[in-house]
Amino acid sequence: MKKSRPINLKLSTINFPIPAISSILHRISGVIILFVFGIFLWFLDLSLSSLEEFQYITSIFNSFYFKFISWLIFTILIYHIINGIRHILMDFSCLSETLKTSTFSTYIVFSMTIILSILAGVFIW
Repeated sequence: MKKSRPINLKLSTINFPIPAISSILHRISGVIILFVFGIFLWFLDLSLSSLEEFQYITSIFNSFYFKFISWLIFTILIYHIINGIRHILMDFSCLSETLKTSTFSTYIVFSMTIILSILAGVFIW
């Protein structure tokens, strides 16, 4: 029997609920953290290779652009950790998996991320 359901393959026309957007951002932030971890390991390797490289890496770390990029990285890491805790709480049934609870907890994650991101910016600068 042929089903006559409409197929919508344009992602720009689909209205995702806020918990779905949060889950997608959680996956994207995890991939970003993976790549950034490799870059920081490369910086560590450079800084340990010689005194000149250490001074070069130190000068890079003291620049405004790197401080801004490190603030963005901290913000992504903060979001990933807080949203990961939310996912763990949902997996262990500490939070119900209804749309209302998921939406409320997602807004809590976003607000905590903003607050801790501001604190991270104060700490960096």
